[in-house]
This record gives sequence, structure tokens and C-alpha cells, in this order.
Amino acid sequence: MVLTQKRISEQILWTTINRPDARNAIDFEVMEKLESLVDEVERDEEIRVLILSGAGKKSFVSGGDLKKFHTIKSKDKAIEKAKRMQQLLTRIEELPCWTVAHINGDAYGGGIELMLAFDFRVSVPDAKFGFTQGRFYLVPGWGGLTRLVEKVGRAKALEWLGKSEVLSTNIVLAYDLIEHILPGNSPEKETLEWAENFTKNDRKFIRVLKQGAMRFSVHREQALEAEIAPFSELWVDEQHVSRVEKFMNKKG
Repeated sequence: MVLTQKRISEQILWTTINRPDARNAIDFEVMEKLESLVDEVERDEEIRVLILSGAGKKSFVSGGDLKKFHTIKSKDKAIEKAKRMQQLLTRIEELPCWTVAHINGDAYGGGIELMLAFDFRVSVPDAKFGFTQGRFYLVPGWGGLTRLVEKVGRAKALEWLGKSEVLSTNIVLAYDLIEHILPGNSPEKETLEWAENFTKNDRKFIRVLKQGAMRFSVHREQALEAEIAPFSELWVDEQHVSRVEKFMNKKG
């Protein structure tokens, strides 16, 4: 199963993307399973905390699965995929429960975009955070640019993406990209202890608080949607196609 679940308690659900051989990359099946997960969490009024991690110790999520997504050759199909992912991440962001990304290993590209849709991010000490879309002649298209600017500011977001930076936990914590660095002795237990206090109030309270925190920008929805077109244009650009093919040939 590419997505596994463990009900820690009546109020806490732990979910794991289970593709360690592919560094937990997001493919079409993972997208479908995440959509089903969101359906479930939206309905289950008992869940107050949703935690997402990657399988193993090496990777949280390495981004989109280039091998699987490289089959998308047209701009229209690229737009369709980007819209689907953006809608999924918006639904995660709007869940009426607290959401925690447990960064159990390295996060790259689309993995960064995924974790930014969560309310909180806690990380093991040795994780790396790669803003590496530019290496493949891409920009964020799943809402990650808007959310990154919100978290770290315009200049720092442009610097990290423009340079395709790979950063340590200490650096990203200093710029508030993540909320907490775990001691790392027992990461899962430490994350559960960190998240426990969020179970004190029910989903009505959580919903009202989260909705209130989204009212700061009336143009946010337009900013998110505006990422789709440039992402899709670059997706079919020859520079992107050739860089992906070079990368896959190198891996092979």
C-alpha cells in the first residue's frame, strides 16, 4: 500500500506515504490515496490531529515522481495535474483538524509544497530541505510559491528557489519554515508528544480558528491559482524535458 494509516487514538491519525524505494515520491496512485484520506478526515468528526510522514528514515517526500509524471507531454495535461494537486493541498490546508507534517527525512521540490499545506512542520535533526525545482527548469505549481512567501518572505523565497538551495533544519527553522526540530532519539514518539496539546479542543473550535487565520489576504486564492499557468508552460519547455531525461538516464 502506498499510503498506510495508524489510529494512534480516537483523536489522532498517523498516515505514512509508503514508497521508500522511490523516496516516497508522489505519483498518480499517491495522489488518489491522499484524496481518499482527505475525504475520510473531512467526515470523521473525532479526528483532531492528522500527522503525515514518509516511510523510512531517508526521505519525507522527494517531490513528484519524475518517471511517472514525465508521461505528461501536453500543456493541457500539465495544467490538469497541477490543478488536481493544488486542489488536494488546499483541501488539506482547510481540514477542520490540526495537520502536522512529520519530516522524517529529506524533503525536495513537491515535498516542500506538500508540507507547506500543513499547519505545522516538525523535523528530525538531519533532514535536508531542497528547493530544487529550478534544476529541472520548473517553478512551484502546487501553491508552494505563495505558501513559501507567506512563511519566509518574498526575498528569501526567491533566493532559495532561484539558487535551487538545499538547506539544513537549523537554517529553515531560523526562517520559520518549520516549527520544531525533534531531538531525534524517538522521532515518532516525540512528534506525538509535541502534537498532544492540540487535542484539547474539538473541531468546531479548530475550524473557527483556522478559518480566521486565512482572512489576512483577500487575494490569496488568486495567487495560488496563478501558479498553475507558468508551471505548466515550463513543464512542456524543451529545457525541462531535456533536464528530466538527462536526470533519469543518469539514475538508470
